[in-house]
Amino acid sequence: MSFSDYKGYRLRNRVFVGFLAICFLSIITSAVLSFIILRNNAKDQSRTDMQNKSEALMSSLDYALSHSQVKTGDIPRILENKIYEIADINKHDIIIYDLDGNYLLSNKEPNLVAQKKMPAEVIKAIRKNGKQYDDKSYDENLKASIISSYMVLKNNMLENVAYVYFPYYHNESAYMVVFKHYFAYIIGVNILIVLFSIWLSWIISNNLTKAITRFTSMISRINLFDKNLQPIRYYKNDELNALVKAYNKMISEIADQRERLSYIEKQSAWQEMAKQVAHEVKNPLTPMKLMMQNFERKFDANDPNNETKVKNLSEVIIGQIEVISRVATAFSEFAQLPKRNDEEIILNKEIRNVLTIFSDENIFVHASHDHIMMKIDKDYLARIIINLVTNASQAKSDDRKSVINVDLEKIEKRIKITVNDNGIGIPEDKLDKIFDPNFTSKSSGMGIGLTMVKRMVEDYNGSITVVSEVDKGAVFTISMPSNL
Repeated sequence: MSFSDYKGYRLRNRVFVGFLAICFLSIITSAVLSFIILRNNAKDQSRTDMQNKSEALMSSLDYALSHSQVKTGDIPRILENKIYEIADINKHDIIIYDLDGNYLLSNKEPNLVAQKKMPAEVIKAIRKNGKQYDDKSYDENLKASIISSYMVLKNNMLENVAYVYFPYYHNESAYMVVFKHYFAYIIGVNILIVLFSIWLSWIISNNLTKAITRFTSMISRINLFDKNLQPIRYYKNDELNALVKAYNKMISEIADQRERLSYIEKQSAWQEMAKQVAHEVKNPLTPMKLMMQNFERKFDANDPNNETKVKNLSEVIIGQIEVISRVATAFSEFAQLPKRNDEEIILNKEIRNVLTIFSDENIFVHASHDHIMMKIDKDYLARIIINLVTNASQAKSDDRKSVINVDLEKIEKRIKITVNDNGIGIPEDKLDKIFDPNFTSKSSGMGIGLTMVKRMVEDYNGSITVVSEVDKGAVFTISMPSNL
């Protein structure tokens, strides 16, 4: 995994975790609020229901006693039959005690009433309270909280005549069961929301980092000399759109700057070439002029050797004209490369065929693959290899046997060609000028061979570099994109 991939991975995780954190926080908050609201509603409903039930029971008893002024001793007689009806309607047991806490009447059989006497603390509390006393307890058998209530029974004159006991008349936990049931539904829904949030956050974070990684990859490949820079097509109106616009603007400006730089380089190259051509043409013209002037000054019409002198002069002039012709031919070749005719070839085979012209040299070809394919013009390839190998051959040292290695490698989507010799090498102060159009370290020629090689390599969006050490040799390395 590359560094950029690692950073993208970290960013995706941060977005993913951040999105999940927000979802979890929202879900936990809503669950807690739901828990508090439902619990409070359950308690309120429990209290309301308990109050309604107790009021209903007391209203029925009050109604039964409202027809006459009743005393405590009259209650068993008046409610003897009514108490069964009231208990059945309200579906609850009723036990009535006198004001001293002694058992008077119940809808249950007397022998089934466990509490024949009210506890003294209850009597004391209800007398102090004057209205009602609720006794809360926990029933292990029911596993629930229950409430028994003692209430004051009054006659139609609002006088206290008895105490009414409703045993286990309210199960508070029943409402909590309902609450837990609804809360379980809420938890289930929240789990589904969490799962959906995980999926959605992963999709969002993954799409975001994929877009950023793609943009980063395209930006990292920006090269001033790359003619294949493509604009990013992005149609979403978000923050990344500003980045895309900036990138597209930048590559447009790079294209303009590349054209401008190319124009300036061409102008500079032509200026240098013009100076070099003028110098190369002037070199043979000067001796030709001197020879003609000398011949004219010494010419004697009666000299029997005139024919020989004219012949010698003619040979010298023709030789110098040939030099000028070679200069013109080299200049013409530099001015315009031949038209490319690309075709798919096996580099290994084609380079070996080209090197057959160097039959007397120790040239060895090595390749990382048996068949390295590339789409290239055969003439371009031949001129590149011949120029590099010729230079390597001409740079051989007198004190050792010349050995030239031509290595071919295919690394991912690039092809690497290396020409390595064990010759005299190139001085460090000349390395920077080795590809200049007018530079040469030889006594003859215009020094445009390596310049043409560079132009042809760059025509395939490649590059050429040289590393050398004096008296140990030089290494020329060509790197080109694989176009197959």
